[in-house]
Amino acid sequence: MTARAVKTPIAAREFRRRAEYLYDISPATASRFLRAAEWTFQRLAEMPGLGGRCEFRNPEFADIRVFPIKRFPKYLVFYRPIPDGVLIIRILHSSQDIESIFESMD
Repeated sequence: MTARAVKTPIAAREFRRRAEYLYDISPATASRFLRAAEWTFQRLAEMPGLGGRCEFRNPEFADIRVFPIKRFPKYLVFYRPIPDGVLIIRILHSSQDIESIFESMD
C-alpha cells in the first residue's frame, strides 16, 4: 500500500495561495515550489517521524509535527501522522505567528 498525504481544506487553500504568490514573482519558482512541496508531502507520508514535534499550548495539537518544504525552508508543513500516511494540517511561512495561529484554530 502506498503512503498518502492528505491535505485539510485549509492546508489545500494555503498551498494554492503560496504557489500563486510565488507565480506572481516567478512562474519558474512557483513550478519548483509545487514539485518540492509534493515531494516533501510524499516523503512525510512515507516517513511520518521525519519532522520534529511541535509544542503548542493547545493540547488538541499535541501530536503535530513540522517539516520544511525541500529547498523552500521558510515554508513549513504542519502535519499529523495517520495510519496510512500523514494529514497535512497547515502550510505556513516561518515569519508568521505560528503559536497564535494554532491557538486560534478550533
